[in-house]
Amino acid sequence: MTPLAHLGYFYNVDKAPYDHINAAEAERQFVADLPGGEADYIKACRAYSDTLYQAMAEKLGRPIFLDKTPAYALIHDFLTTIYPDAYYLVLTRQPLAIFHSYADSFFNGDYTAALNYNNILARYVPAIAKLLKNPPKNMLHITYEDLVKAPEEALRKITAWLGINYCQEMVNYGHKGASSDLQKGYGDPNISKDSRPNTKSLSGWAKALATSETGFKLAQEVIRGLDKDDIALWGYQKDHLFDPCVAVKGVKYKPKKHLDAYRCKRRIFLKIKPFAKYKAFNNLLRHIRYYSDVLLRD
Repeated sequence: MTPLAHLGYFYNVDKAPYDHINAAEAERQFVADLPGGEADYIKACRAYSDTLYQAMAEKLGRPIFLDKTPAYALIHDFLTTIYPDAYYLVLTRQPLAIFHSYADSFFNGDYTAALNYNNILARYVPAIAKLLKNPPKNMLHITYEDLVKAPEEALRKITAWLGINYCQEMVNYGHKGASSDLQKGYGDPNISKDSRPNTKSLSGWAKALATSETGFKLAQEVIRGLDKDDIALWGYQKDHLFDPCVAVKGVKYKPKKHLDAYRCKRRIFLKIKPFAKYKAFNNLLRHIRYYSDVLLRD
């Protein structure tokens, strides 16, 4: 029960506050002794998520619930085991655009800090390529570029695949009359900035990388480590990934000044985080956490 207790709602994980190795071994032994073995465990996992998904779908009065996050690409084997009949929509984007967007959104444009924290392309390109190589029963692959260039066409394709009716609010999600539920986002600082898909982000990343010597070199290193066949499965050619950067080489790029609350908090966090390695500041943070936990405890 310890892993379940620490999913984040009741307790948070801080370097695994339980012995995860022993817990995993105990769970495997327990599952091996169940009448149905692994099938019983899979059924239990499905019951957990079924309960939550169905409750939310009933609240919204809708037959389908969409759960989307990039991290699911890293556990697609688990997902397709739990839900073999689910519909999997795979959205890929030009890898270099992802490289820039990650650094720009979460590290204030610092490519070095972003790469040191998480080599996002090295993790996600092969993971998603593996899913595309061995697709589940119901899978549709769409590229970000096709989606923003022709959103109506892409949404009609998706709805036909799902077997549901298309409506204009799916594209014009931020316009008056559209559901407010579509404007919510968990972890995406840009969700409410636009009212419909657009092409504003198709070329900005190329200008940024082309005019950043450090960013361009780091991007080259990352791309060199990726398999060309994996990139081809994403819908792109490895030898031509840098073409947009070459096309705008010499173009003066002026980064936009982001002043929204999310980025301000992120910048403050990144400025403060290095000080956590110092004992005095680390102790102060631990004392703050302790007293916060005491004050917030029921």
